[in-house]
Amino acid sequence: MSLNVLIVDDSAVMRAMVTKTLRGAGLPIGQVLEAANGQEGLDALAENWVDLVFADINMPVMGGEEMIEKIRANPTWSDLSIVVISTEGSKARIESLRAKGTEFVHKPFTPEIVRDVVAHLTGVHNEQETG
Repeated sequence: MSLNVLIVDDSAVMRAMVTKTLRGAGLPIGQVLEAANGQEGLDALAENWVDLVFADINMPVMGGEEMIEKIRANPTWSDLSIVVISTEGSKARIESLRAKGTEFVHKPFTPEIVRDVVAHLTGVHNEQETG
């Protein structure tokens, strides 16, 4: 099973890093979609099948937190797996995001951290693993 992933971050470099990390972690990644803000992320969700979203918090036009709230409010996407990747340091904000059903990964991150979070959320493991 391949995972279709949406990466929402206003930094093209960070989107490329997440894509490279996902592929380097040996995960079965299918289509990778990119969006530069929350509104573009919602537009991409409306037009594509996505299994997993990686989102930044602080972005222009629409931030990640607002996008997550809109995803959770939409019955079609309410159970979508979402990983927030951010430099956010506020424990209260991180707990607020987790309460919205997201996982949180601090920048910088390693392929192992990303792989483990994806496996936890989706049940999909490294392609090289057996059993």
